[in-house]
Amino acid sequence: MPQTDHLAGGAAFVAAAHHHSFTQAALALGVTKSAVGKSVSRLETRLGTRLMHRSTRGLTLTAEGEAYLAIAQRALDDIAAAETYLITGQSAVAGPLRVDAPAAWGRAVLLPILLEIAQADPDLRLSLSFTDRLIDPISAQVDLVIRFGETGDTAGLITRKLAQQRAPLVAAPGYLARHGVPQIPEDLRGHSCITGIRHQVPIGYRLAGVAQRFVIQPTHEIGDGATVVQAAIAGLGIAQMPLSLVSAGLSDGRLVEVLPEYGTAVVGIFALWPRTRHLAACVRHVVDVLAAKGQAGLL
Repeated sequence: MPQTDHLAGGAAFVAAAHHHSFTQAALALGVTKSAVGKSVSRLETRLGTRLMHRSTRGLTLTAEGEAYLAIAQRALDDIAAAETYLITGQSAVAGPLRVDAPAAWGRAVLLPILLEIAQADPDLRLSLSFTDRLIDPISAQVDLVIRFGETGDTAGLITRKLAQQRAPLVAAPGYLARHGVPQIPEDLRGHSCITGIRHQVPIGYRLAGVAQRFVIQPTHEIGDGATVVQAAIAGLGIAQMPLSLVSAGLSDGRLVEVLPEYGTAVVGIFALWPRTRHLAACVRHVVDVLAAKGQAGLL
């Protein structure tokens, strides 16, 4: 069967799934109702599974249909973005852009920048996820990932450093009054320590003058940066977070810097995206904007 028939079947299925109707899908695609129905039926025959239940009340997806819809929609979005990229002289900031970033930093710092970009480029469609869980952008089908520090396996990815910032050790004044102020890094091992959740990365702190992470036994492991900061403010222990997330607490006195002479180590902020998509105009534009913000000290 020609590849064009496969694409037509996928497009007909996606339209019918979104409209819950062959009639409405036909109007959206500019073809006849029977053409949409036949395309979907041929697709189901080729795949050897039913994707839709037909009834007088409309169309509903099977479990297989739900799974296929997610894949087919991404494929059609990528094709549309590629066509826009070529037709418009390879410079249009348009189409879908799937971005994943650390939760607290993503909401506080990245989101306003992306909203500003989307307002300037109304044809850009954002799909955002903010999580501290490390993901593989290729298997997760994410266009752009922002990460702090270690980026893990970058095979098949393009990496660009956007900025770097200090990551101070902080604690609440009340906690230090009860437990004492550490004088040297080794003192940290006698304190309550709050960290993120790490997989395949030693849990510890980045300290100036220490070649590798200063490994500690965490008292509390929390998989969200904003919650780590709140736990430190509440007096649960000592935490190390990027300066952009603790600057407010340091300014208003809710947090105090601990071992400041060791807190000068910096953590990098990196953009990563699949090598096969490195020419996408929207990815390139967003990365360029973020790099400029980083150079201006706004990340």
